[in-house]
Parts: sequence; structure tokens; C-alpha cells
Amino acid sequence: MDLLIPGFGLFFWNTLAFLLVLFILAKFAWKPILKTLGEREKGIADAISSAEKMKGEMSQMKSENEKLMAQANEERSAMLKEAKELKDRIVNEAKEQAKAEANKIIADAQVQINQQKNAAMAEVKNEIGSIALEVAEKILRKQLATTEGQEAYMSMAADSIKLN
Repeated sequence: MDLLIPGFGLFFWNTLAFLLVLFILAKFAWKPILKTLGEREKGIADAISSAEKMKGEMSQMKSENEKLMAQANEERSAMLKEAKELKDRIVNEAKEQAKAEANKIIADAQVQINQQKNAAMAEVKNEIGSIALEVAEKILRKQLATTEGQEAYMSMAADSIKLN
């Protein structure tokens, strides 16, 4: 049973060695270990607070980015609307200008047609008049070619002249 129960000397020297090791550790090792653990704990806490701060900044940047995107979409929509209105206005102006130009061309053409028609009518009248004169001249020559015809023409002319 001696093996199970240690002697007083062994107990004393083991206790003394334990206290000496405890003193040396307390004097030289515990403070640096505790200091290192404190620094590590502080570093982890700082990293966590920095991460939370970054998370807040990221959410703020995300909301700002969404605002900017919404504003850009509104500006794009406004620009597209303005461009469409400008296009419609330009197309309408071009149509109106084309109509005005077409109407002017039609009016000019109608004036020219009327002028040419009047000129052609005058020419036809002149031609008909000259043909009628030629026909009348030929008829008169034929009728007046004989003496009897001349006498008949003179009596007819005398009857048509009325004296007052």
C-alpha cells in the first residue's frame, strides 16, 4: 500500500516544485499570455465592429446605388419621351412642309395648265377663224366668178342694208 499512499517527503518536494513552477509561470508567462489573449480579444472585437460598420456602409451604398439607378431610369425615360416627341414633331413638320410643297406644285401646275389651255383655245379660235375666212373666200369666189352670181350678191347686199 505504500505505492498508493505517497510519503511526506515526496509530497513536500512535489508541492515545492509545483509552487516554484507556478511562481515562475505567474512571474514570466501568465502576464504575456494574458496580454496576448487580451490583444487578440480586442483585435477580434475591433474586426467585428469594423465588419458591422462596413456592413452598414455597404447597405447605405446599396440604397444610394438604388436611388441613383432609379434616377437614371427616370432620366432615361424622360430623354426617350423627349426624343419621341421631338421625332413626332419633326415628322409632322416634314409632313406639313411636304403637303404645302405638294399644294404649291399642284397650284402651279393648274395655273400652267390653264395658261396652256387658254393659249391652245386662242390658237384653235384663230385657226378656225382663218379656216372660216378661207372657206368664205373660196365660196365667194366661186359664187362671184360668174356675172349672175355677182348680180345676185349685190342685190342681197343691198337688201341687207337698211336705210333710215
